[in-house]
Amino acid sequence: MKVYRGSEIRNVAVMGHAHSGKTTLVAALLHAAKMTLTQGRVADGTAVTAYDEEEVARGTTMQNAVAFAEWQGVKINLVDTPGFHMFAHEARAAMLPVEAALVLVNAQSGVEAVTERVWKYAEEANLPRIVVLNQMDSPRAGGGQGLSALMEDLHERWGRTCVPVQLPITGPEGFHGVVDLVTMQAFYYQPGGDGRGRIGEVPAGMLAAARAAHEALVELVAEGKDELMEEYFAVGTIPEQHLITALHEAIREDRIFPVLFASGLANVATDHLLDFLKVYAPAADERAPMAVMGAESGVMESVAANGVHAATGADEANGSGLAIHVGNGSGNGLGNAAGHGHAGSLDSGIMLRPVADSEPVALFVFKTMSDPFTGRISFFKVISGVVKTDTVVENYTRKGQERLSHLSVMQGRKAVEVMELHAGDVGAVAKLRDTFTGDTLGQKGAEIRVEPEARPEPSMTYAIEPKTRADEDKLAGALHKLMEEDQLVRFFRDAETHEFLVAGAGQQHIEAIVSRLKRRYHTEVTLKAPKVPYRETIRGKAEAQGRHKKQSGGHGQFGDCKIRIEPLPRGSGFEFGNEIFGGSIPRQYVPAVEKGILETALRGFLAGYPVVDFKATVFDGSYHDVDSNELSFKVAGRMAFRKAMEQARPCLLEPVMKVEVEAPEEFAGALMGDLNGRRGRVQGMHARGRSAVIDAEVPMAEMLTYGLTLTSLTQGRGSFHMEVKHYDIVPPAVAEKIVASARKPVAEEDE
Repeated sequence: MKVYRGSEIRNVAVMGHAHSGKTTLVAALLHAAKMTLTQGRVADGTAVTAYDEEEVARGTTMQNAVAFAEWQGVKINLVDTPGFHMFAHEARAAMLPVEAALVLVNAQSGVEAVTERVWKYAEEANLPRIVVLNQMDSPRAGGGQGLSALMEDLHERWGRTCVPVQLPITGPEGFHGVVDLVTMQAFYYQPGGDGRGRIGEVPAGMLAAARAAHEALVELVAEGKDELMEEYFAVGTIPEQHLITALHEAIREDRIFPVLFASGLANVATDHLLDFLKVYAPAADERAPMAVMGAESGVMESVAANGVHAATGADEANGSGLAIHVGNGSGNGLGNAAGHGHAGSLDSGIMLRPVADSEPVALFVFKTMSDPFTGRISFFKVISGVVKTDTVVENYTRKGQERLSHLSVMQGRKAVEVMELHAGDVGAVAKLRDTFTGDTLGQKGAEIRVEPEARPEPSMTYAIEPKTRADEDKLAGALHKLMEEDQLVRFFRDAETHEFLVAGAGQQHIEAIVSRLKRRYHTEVTLKAPKVPYRETIRGKAEAQGRHKKQSGGHGQFGDCKIRIEPLPRGSGFEFGNEIFGGSIPRQYVPAVEKGILETALRGFLAGYPVVDFKATVFDGSYHDVDSNELSFKVAGRMAFRKAMEQARPCLLEPVMKVEVEAPEEFAGALMGDLNGRRGRVQGMHARGRSAVIDAEVPMAEMLTYGLTLTSLTQGRGSFHMEVKHYDIVPPAVAEKIVASARKPVAEEDE
């Protein structure tokens, strides 16, 4: 395979809403470039970037996949991203190794929820965007209203800088060509062919519209440059070569977002899309110097085209073990802009590393794939330098050494070996010992570190239970391999409920995890809703006596104590008081009474949940010189506590979450109504950009499946974050059901 330099490389992420045809378009581009003998299809599992067994079975993309096309002297690396809202974090991660985003819009339905979300991500990262109106072969393109309806939709959402650089050619045979508004040539295709078009004249019926669209494009390109405006006013137009150069710069600088037309399934206009990426998409070496941490720095900032801003981290899961979903963070730490700049320090150890072969070798691992045969495969972006096979590099993140044996570029699942990769390229290497997603590797003595994108927290958690002992032995190892591959999977044991929990982006995500466990690692598990960590407490004061006497020949057992229990303020936990006087209970036996009370409190009284926020005081008792011992007073303490609880008005407490929901303003009313229906209390609402943010307090038990509801109510455009705020008394009607449910298994065992 040919070795490509940074100027000959185009790195592009293919993004958009689910079913906009991303994977199909990638397959069509590869076929048009003659990288595949036939065009792969999602339906039969032959699409190059749809190789995961779960993705093939479900017909949807769940993780990023990489492929490449060699086209007229350039190498175009394509990152195919998921389009479902629950996997949007993958699309965001795909912005790290690329210099442009190909944003697909389904021509039948226009801009959809995830399309807007990935556009926002790209905007935050200052990533140039190229819009492709895909599935133009559908008779419902434009919602039946044609091109004008599609363009109005784009302008309304993203502004007038979304400008067509093509016009679609349609007729009785459907969508079968495009008019290039730069060269004013027409390209005609055979639907269902190999994606290679023939050049012809612009159809007579489209000539006036094409000239008008050409003028609109020229005017918009000229607006950004004074010298172009002067040329435009002097000549009345911009020469073709000047227009090509100016359009390339405008796209790279985010001043223009070109709109193209294609059909991946029919393979129409795909070779022209490859031409467009070659000429107009930013080359890998046109990326701005990357902001990296110096060897002594502990802080990372991201440099974007418009300056420097701090990257924000995601919150950790809260103490209850319930996973949290967080909204959008800031930029991705790898700025995109024109020009090379020079290596240098910003402040606090933050360095700028140019994307150049002359710089020290540095790699950033942006994805890990677990292959049953090859093992762990690490996908990386060459930040700087030239990487060669068998190079030994330092893992700056984990302080170890790795040998890069058998460098490859990935064509879906297939690895194509290469001898070297230049700055700006994307590659892969197998079987690194201690390297994972987010690590930075490079030349010894030139330590830097790229800060990875802050990982979002999962939005749904399930309890996971192995079906057999053999499954239990394999479960932890298998899940940890999946966690290496998928950064959003969490696996942990809840210290309070003692359950093993698996967390993911949503129900479909967790079901896919379970299916992978079975398919890949032959480990079967069952899923169930996680337990809510309820508590018990008391609302009144009570006194009781516990008297334990047992005689069985020889030394017997005798312990007698009187205790008083009383409520404490919420969050106080447990206190123990000793008011013994006159030696009614010897000093050495008092701790045994406390231990007995504590052990019984942990097992609960109403429903088996720990009793908290109370004070127990031992104030009287009696003992026997021979038969009394620590065990006897421990049992007496247990008995006294149970009797006192009967009189102290016990009740259940539940964790109440502090919830923040962010969604477009039009959904605010429905969201507040839903939160009220979940026994929530809305605390207020404020604006954050174009979104509304609702603050509320909601019982945890009502939030276990909230992710699904939020998706439904907001069409996938909402996000939420929550953490435990406090515990509150469970309403009597709800408490009765919880207590009955907790006692049912005990009753069944008694029978």
